[in-house]
Amino acid sequence: MKITVIGGGPGGLYFSILTKKAMPHCTIDVYERNKPDDSFGFGVVFSDETLGEFLKRDMQSYELIRSNFAYWDDIVVARDGQKVHAAGNGFCGCSRKTLLKLLHQRCSEEGVHLHFEQTIDTLDAFEDSDIIVAADGIGSGIRTIYQKEFETNIELKSNRFVWLGSTKPLDAFTYFFRTTPYGLIVAHTYQYEEGMSTWIFECTDDTWQKIKFEVENEADTVAKLSEIFKEELDGHSLITNKSHWRQFPHVTNKKWFHNNIVLLGDAKATAHFSIGSGTKLAMDCAIGLHDAVVAHSNNIQKAFEQYEATRRNPVEMIQYAASVSLEWFENMNRYIDFPFYQFSFGCMTRSKKVTYENLKLRDASYTDKVLEEFKTINSFESNSPAFTPFYLRNLKFENRIVMSGMGQYMAQDGLVNDWHFQHYTSRAMGGLGLIFTEMTAISDSGRITEGCAGIYTQEQIAAWKRINDFIHTHTSTKMAIQIGHAGRKSKVSSELISASALPFTADSIVPAEMTKEQMLEIKHQYVQATKNAEAAGFDMIEIQAHHGFLLASFLSPLTNIRTDEYGGTIENRMKYLLEIVTAIRETFPSEKPISVRISATDWAENEYQKKTFYTFLPL
Repeated sequence: MKITVIGGGPGGLYFSILTKKAMPHCTIDVYERNKPDDSFGFGVVFSDETLGEFLKRDMQSYELIRSNFAYWDDIVVARDGQKVHAAGNGFCGCSRKTLLKLLHQRCSEEGVHLHFEQTIDTLDAFEDSDIIVAADGIGSGIRTIYQKEFETNIELKSNRFVWLGSTKPLDAFTYFFRTTPYGLIVAHTYQYEEGMSTWIFECTDDTWQKIKFEVENEADTVAKLSEIFKEELDGHSLITNKSHWRQFPHVTNKKWFHNNIVLLGDAKATAHFSIGSGTKLAMDCAIGLHDAVVAHSNNIQKAFEQYEATRRNPVEMIQYAASVSLEWFENMNRYIDFPFYQFSFGCMTRSKKVTYENLKLRDASYTDKVLEEFKTINSFESNSPAFTPFYLRNLKFENRIVMSGMGQYMAQDGLVNDWHFQHYTSRAMGGLGLIFTEMTAISDSGRITEGCAGIYTQEQIAAWKRINDFIHTHTSTKMAIQIGHAGRKSKVSSELISASALPFTADSIVPAEMTKEQMLEIKHQYVQATKNAEAAGFDMIEIQAHHGFLLASFLSPLTNIRTDEYGGTIENRMKYLLEIVTAIRETFPSEKPISVRISATDWAENEYQKKTFYTFLPL
């Protein structure tokens, strides 16, 4: 068997070592564009679990790598001089250049042929190869040639980052956060050998633009970052190595192989550096590809199918966790004013793979600090944060357990009944801090279905008051009513209205675009519903502006194509909702809170950008 590997990174090299060991008769050639001693980047990171897998697979590689590792157990989160340690994490770092050198040595020992300074732009020279492994990195030229066959998708993330090194010694993997007048900058740092550490600086694009960094101006980058992080660097210098600012490319491929070509490493899938090492992911997949080729050496297509079947789910799980982790860093300026330990806890749990319980098992002293800060701030003695009181305006919730609205569709003519009494009072008796009602219509024609509740008649007010009186008498639970209008989703009204004359589905009735007179009438109905909610004894009001109902239809550019002052820009599309919010706020007692429920996405291509929603948050 003849195997050609395009790309001499750790993934391609490790696959070659393992496969040559298992199948000595095969010929393996590795083609690398760079020189043997070239290496871009500084260190790589592995977990204890990954090291254990290396030990099982190739003892020689394991021994060579382990002898060159810097090992640490702690993760440190530091912000503007404050810092906290969290132990029990088990990571190790190694120079990327050293790792490549050791893998080169193992390839030579096993008889793998290495070819350096070879740029491969076409596969014409490898027609006699049984397997071609495309391991040529994020910008894979081979993958690009066959991008339609692989169904490649590359999404550039918004944050900016730059990879630097330093002589600063570190005894833990450390996140250094620094507050600037333009937002946070974080340095992801770790020592990978004696006297050398990796420093990956990351910030939002807005912060990057305001500080006036330049993509390829290394001297300017080093000067500015050295000044901002002068306390953390403690007199040590930053070191460049083609250290240009970049945006992280999230690479996915719906198909991992085509004919005799198979993808490996970053050519196949990328995971943001905030959750771990792309090198680890590449070497894990190298093991998977090796296993499949050895198991099905006489049937390459079956080998590729096994490789993708066994590795796709783990890879996509890591990619998902990495994307969630990256989102935290993309939004880190939102957390800039959090108390320090709360901020650190958010950083430690950002991927959602690590929980409070995980951290407590690893290092109870860390979670104790987080909990004590929370208890001090909230003047609370219990060790259960979920049962800490919470305040909105002057309204006190005895705990932070909330029941979201659940449509019952059991009302008659909008009137709630014994079904609803049992539904809400039983939950309140269970000790919830807050209950949101199902969507409650502000008018008869505003109902979604015949079974929807309403708050527009005296009988309905009395029925809701019966429920609220019982709950307020026998429990400490607070009640919030969600009020809204179905708009074009109504199954009750024969005269549908919406922001624009667009049907909810292709088979739905086309609604009328609301006139100014209709908009004024609906606003009056919201005001009256607010008065009715107060009369019924509700503690809070939530305005329904989600899931494509009437107010939601104004917010999205997919459903609002108006040409007047209520359409077009996000400010215009929000205008009607803000008018209603203002009218409700002026009507509802000032000590009682109101909220607005929105849909954070339309789940559609070319939808309005996520940053749009930050405009909604202060409502």
